[in-house]
Amino acid sequence: MVDQNVESLMKKVGGVLKVTKSGVEVVDAKALRERVIDELIIDACLGEKSVQDAARWIIWESALSLGIVPSSIQGLYEARGKNAYSGMTVPAVNIRGLTYDVARALVRAGLKNNSAAFIFEIAKSEIGYTFQRPAEYTTLCLAAAIKEGLKGPIFIQGDHCQVGSKKYAASPKEEVEGLKKLIKEEIEGGFYNIDIDTSTVVDLSKPTVDEQQRLNFELAAEFTDFIRKSEPKGVTVSVGGEIGEVGKKNSTPEEYRAYMKGYLAKLKEYNPKYKGISKMSIQTGTTHGGVPLADGKVAAVNLDFGALETIGKIAREEYGIGGVVQHGASTLPAEAFHRFPETETLEVHLATEFQNMIYESKNLPRDLRDKMYKWLHENSAADRKPDMTEEQFIYKTRKKGFGPFKKELMTLPEATRQAIRNELEAKFDFLFKKLACVNTAELVNKHVKPVAVHKAPPAGLVK
Repeated sequence: MVDQNVESLMKKVGGVLKVTKSGVEVVDAKALRERVIDELIIDACLGEKSVQDAARWIIWESALSLGIVPSSIQGLYEARGKNAYSGMTVPAVNIRGLTYDVARALVRAGLKNNSAAFIFEIAKSEIGYTFQRPAEYTTLCLAAAIKEGLKGPIFIQGDHCQVGSKKYAASPKEEVEGLKKLIKEEIEGGFYNIDIDTSTVVDLSKPTVDEQQRLNFELAAEFTDFIRKSEPKGVTVSVGGEIGEVGKKNSTPEEYRAYMKGYLAKLKEYNPKYKGISKMSIQTGTTHGGVPLADGKVAAVNLDFGALETIGKIAREEYGIGGVVQHGASTLPAEAFHRFPETETLEVHLATEFQNMIYESKNLPRDLRDKMYKWLHENSAADRKPDMTEEQFIYKTRKKGFGPFKKELMTLPEATRQAIRNELEAKFDFLFKKLACVNTAELVNKHVKPVAVHKAPPAGLVK
């Protein structure tokens, strides 16, 4: 039940948390994990603004009190650039709905595999259609960590902080300033890992690779400058770049070198002491969500693992950064995932498969799924192309059903959510093993030094 006011919320945490102007002390960790945190997330997502603000601050400070610290993965990726480790791919998971439960499943799989190298992320577009602003998303990830007993750094990432090519062409300044506003909101919300996606403005009609990539690397340097000026004291946000738009032309070593040469030179103009990107996203043949066939199944992908291996090697040997990132991978066949650590892929982004698992779970109430599909037919009809089958339409649009049904999903019976969590945990466990991302806790703790960033309490919360 959502608390009607802040006073009611504060009574609920009495005896479990000691709330002061300087932060939160967890008095009864067992009660927090077993009961209170489940109630706080309802307030944090569904309450009135004052209640949301209070619950989110309490969860943030409670996490810090328990040693759960939103962190940058910069140190780990710098270590990879120096060949301090190899043969591991970090999973980055986009969570579009049932976020608290999906995050719990991911944390549980991480703990089961003694792995601390995994990332919670959400893209600019997903923030919109899932109704999850950065502060809310971070809150749910931290709450999941509290619930499952995680300790240490936790990595939360702004995926595809993207410049829209059409909007940029129409109004460059407005599009850039809009993205900076989002990035600032993400950093203030605890996203200390930001993927800049300006690959949308690459112009392949230009005669040389340098000219094709110019606007891409110039904007990336400008956004890096903005991030460095916005990051909290003591935190070096991990910044990612991108040279190939997902679903478009496959990336080449020439494009990568052109980007890096121009980017590093431009970044030096802003400040020669700035750290640049820690990784590079490239295109290898995938498409976000996969390509659904007429029956709703996903078409096979001819993924260019050679590009991942070749450009990743250049990244480490010539520029000392962690390596390359693969997007749009969750719908690949199971037998493909071991190839990522074998080709030294630094990070892989996964999203659609987990969304599909929720929708297709035998544990999701049929009447709720039917309501969500009915909503899609009524509100996403414009997304339906003339040649789409019913299966293709549902597959392509159902990602937009999570936001409008957030409350219904969050308040499903615990037994239902637990059953779905178990299904997801098994999938995450499989991925940790296939990506060779097991027994990484010691490695992460060696190279990542968390910085606890405390926040001031909402006005009037603490007297």
